[in-house]
Amino acid sequence: MPGPRVVIIGAGVVGAALADELSVRGWTEVTVVDQGPLPATGGSTSHAPGLVFQTNSSKTMTELARYTVEKFRSLDVEGQPCYLPVGGLEIATSPERSAELQRRHGWLTSWGIESRLIGPDECVELHPLVNRERVLGGLFIPTDGLAKAVLAVEAQLKAAQDRGVRALAHHEVLDIRTEDGRVSAVVTDQGEIPADIVVCCAGIWGPKIARMVGMNLPLTPLAHQLAWTGPVPAIAGQTEEAARPILRHQDADLYYRDRFDQLGIGHYGHRPMPIDPDDILSVDAAEQMPSVLRFTEDDFANAWTETQNLLPATKDAKVEEGINGLFSFTTDGLPLLGESPDVKGFWVAEAVWVTHSAGVGRAVAEWLVDGHCSSFDLHECDVNRFEPHQLAPAYVLARDCQNFAEVYDILHPLQPAGAPRPLRTSPFHPRQQELGGYFLEAHGWERPQWYATNEHLLAGRNIPTPDDWAARYWSPIVGAEAQATRESVALYDMTALPRLEVTGRGAAAFLQSMTTANVIKSVGSVTYSLMLDHDGGIRSDVTVARLGRDRFQVGANGNLDLDWLTRHLPEDGSVQVRDVTAGTCCIGLWGPNAREVLQPLADKDFSSKGLRYFRAQHAHIGSVPVTAMRLSYVGELGWELYTTADMGLKLWDTLWEAARPYCGIAGGRGAFNSLRLEKGYRAFGTDMTYEHDPYEAGVGFAVKMDKGDFIGRAALERRAADVRRRLTCLTIDDPLSVVMGKEPVYDGDRPVGYVTSAAFGYTIGKGIAYAWLPAELATTGRALTIGYFDQRIPAVVAEEPLFDPTMQRLRG
Repeated sequence: MPGPRVVIIGAGVVGAALADELSVRGWTEVTVVDQGPLPATGGSTSHAPGLVFQTNSSKTMTELARYTVEKFRSLDVEGQPCYLPVGGLEIATSPERSAELQRRHGWLTSWGIESRLIGPDECVELHPLVNRERVLGGLFIPTDGLAKAVLAVEAQLKAAQDRGVRALAHHEVLDIRTEDGRVSAVVTDQGEIPADIVVCCAGIWGPKIARMVGMNLPLTPLAHQLAWTGPVPAIAGQTEEAARPILRHQDADLYYRDRFDQLGIGHYGHRPMPIDPDDILSVDAAEQMPSVLRFTEDDFANAWTETQNLLPATKDAKVEEGINGLFSFTTDGLPLLGESPDVKGFWVAEAVWVTHSAGVGRAVAEWLVDGHCSSFDLHECDVNRFEPHQLAPAYVLARDCQNFAEVYDILHPLQPAGAPRPLRTSPFHPRQQELGGYFLEAHGWERPQWYATNEHLLAGRNIPTPDDWAARYWSPIVGAEAQATRESVALYDMTALPRLEVTGRGAAAFLQSMTTANVIKSVGSVTYSLMLDHDGGIRSDVTVARLGRDRFQVGANGNLDLDWLTRHLPEDGSVQVRDVTAGTCCIGLWGPNAREVLQPLADKDFSSKGLRYFRAQHAHIGSVPVTAMRLSYVGELGWELYTTADMGLKLWDTLWEAARPYCGIAGGRGAFNSLRLEKGYRAFGTDMTYEHDPYEAGVGFAVKMDKGDFIGRAALERRAADVRRRLTCLTIDDPLSVVMGKEPVYDGDRPVGYVTSAAFGYTIGKGIAYAWLPAELATTGRALTIGYFDQRIPAVVAEEPLFDPTMQRLRG
């Protein structure tokens, strides 16, 4: 079967890769259209410098790049290779960058990419033009290299055409027709092309194409400077196009590549230069090509000075040509992949650089053909991940420009985003400010990490101080808040965690089919459950509270959960789903004295028998109506207390006043994270993602195979008997050794896994790191090490949970 009728808009390196990958899978009713000539269409691909570098803090992005390298190495056009495997060299000219290269080496080791840290002499040996006096060391990745992007387009399009795919040059897309909420045709200046599926791979024109179906695509084209020297005498006579590795000098926002006896110089250190997609010139009107703007020499002046210092041989050369080339940037620096939430059959594969292009082509092809992507975890890249405020034009422009400016910066994993802030504040925010809250951002919400007024809690406590890196965005108050929670009672702002309301006569049956646990229970039940993809991978973990016969509240992880549920709604209108987060708020009241604080305020019984663990009830706390759920993500007695946003401040004040006689405190996210890891609670997106199944992740207890059918059940039956890796708890005895996440784990000298979540356990007095390990190594007492910058930190596999394994405190 040739598959459905697919039209791919854009014949750049992404569109070509997708056409190739679809046709390999038997879908040949595919048409690729582009407004420009083939294979150099005039988009970003046509002027791309071709650097392929696999280093990324995102496992997914690294794996997309690795596949791109593997595929491009296999491609050629009439004997001309599409990839030059010259390697990649990142150099450090400052101590801070040296440390960053150690961290980046850790990522590569975690994700299975060969790399090595090298000294300055070897840097010069690999790239003899480098000034030895400037360099402190480097990171070398042997499989990095240079992609011949236009050749790669030609090779992949030819392979696709040989299988029956059509590629149409000089076809400008004017409109996309829809019927009954799904695509039906693509209208071009050469006529109309019927379509069951349309995939927008238009790059810098993506927002313009997406608007044709009413989709708001959060992408900004920004100009990036690329200059070429004339001949450099020191490499005169070089007959190979590239004899040295691609060179990245991130301390100065620069990179370099060979072109025979010339050098290409890429520069990110200039001012952001965004352009509206509607202002990009047409193919016919552009001087060179639409994606190329005139070179602004003043913006390049500092880059040229720095280049001559780092590569002294360039003093004997001149900058002879340059461009301001347009590339796509997004608010979080990640691609935009997936189907429109409103128009069925309209897909995007946008904001994809050459480095990740073939991987994205494969990922989207699998997604289209199989209904899910089996090769890559795409939750970070799904176009439907954004909250509504993250689609506002002002927000998109500000964050996209910020990501351009920070593209080579050293970014801490907890580093908060810049302007615009604040965006979302809970009703408790005024009180949190009065308490000296130190705020980070979560889903756009201002969320306290700790409170300055809790500094007095440090008296008499021994809170270990980690190294300088781990101590950023940290305070010893975090430890004091964690210990005080276990000693008495604390209020935690849980408003930032998304809440969905599922209602209707079919709500119970719908949620039963969407989740792994049995949620058809009595009113007042709360159930921890999972949502799976069709291949059995974890899409999310959720709590499902039955608040009425036909009304449920789902504690979710983000907008992708709303999107997933919405896409599966029955067509008969028997179920409705809506996000109620903004109109509600939540306080976690937790600690051994929580009942003493709450019960005198309440008009309902909050005793252990009156409201059992994982049950919910409506009540009044003072004059505030609440929905109380007996849950705790910190492993202590207590409740999640929900109310409407207008009553939130009153709820806080009521609880705060009642907690004062018990020395109650407000606790921040830093303490919360420590406490949840002591209890072994997983965080979706960090500890487990689409690529993991419940049995691997240690949440198989949330799967009830005897309840009937649910999405992913059949696949899970096949996976249950073959668990080859496990999410494993490690403890670290040295109180000063605190890892941050994504570090490699070693068995001897062999890298065997990577860290997900980590924190110091202030109750148990040890560091905690959860890590993915081969199943045979996940045995209690196994000694391993964690690579942290230039250290190897001893760790031991521990039985979990580390705190209150009998659940007495939770159920008391």
